[in-house]
Amino acid sequence: MRAMVYRGPGRIAIEEKDIPAIEHPNDAIVRVSCAAICGSDLHLYHGMMPDLRVGHTFGHEFVGTVHAVGPSVENLKVGDRVLVPFNIFCGSCFFCARGLYSNCHNVNPNATAVGGIYGYSHTCGGYDGGQAEFVRVPFADVGPSTIPEWMDEEDAVLLTDACPTGYFGAQLGEIKEGDVVMVFGAGPVGLFAAKSAWLMGAGRVI
Repeated sequence: MRAMVYRGPGRIAIEEKDIPAIEHPNDAIVRVSCAAICGSDLHLYHGMMPDLRVGHTFGHEFVGTVHAVGPSVENLKVGDRVLVPFNIFCGSCFFCARGLYSNCHNVNPNATAVGGIYGYSHTCGGYDGGQAEFVRVPFADVGPSTIPEWMDEEDAVLLTDACPTGYFGAQLGEIKEGDVVMVFGAGPVGLFAAKSAWLMGAGRVI
């Protein structure tokens, strides 16, 4: 398959890599159809993320079609369209049971305060990301969601990171009906934060 590959600070390339294989019964392999580039990928591109290794594939915002599933996967089948959240989590550990999925320690052998993230260095588990034709998706019954028939993939990919991040930012503001809300930065996440603020009843958003 073709994949984006890190070759050192400020250097990336498109190269051939092996298609990932099922490594665990709960894995799925997803054929990527749409992937986004996150602003936080710039930290990787500039070599500023610890333990970022040459050969790593970026990309933690992607959607696609299920290409293969492990024998224990129950909620997905080959051919399903899925959106895959940026973080990888088991769904059953101490942190996951409390809804703190990004702190799941069962998916990251290097964990101290962070779980697993697709395409975000070995500090975050060393999982190759979605800027490739195929991705291995661990715990496939927990993370991915099937995309409804009526939803375009270009919209679904926004739900993998950018939209929920903006929504969460607005939620942290504890917005009450009629509040004036100020959003600093009008990139994709800032725009979603503004939209979410209106959804939560803000009277004015600056």
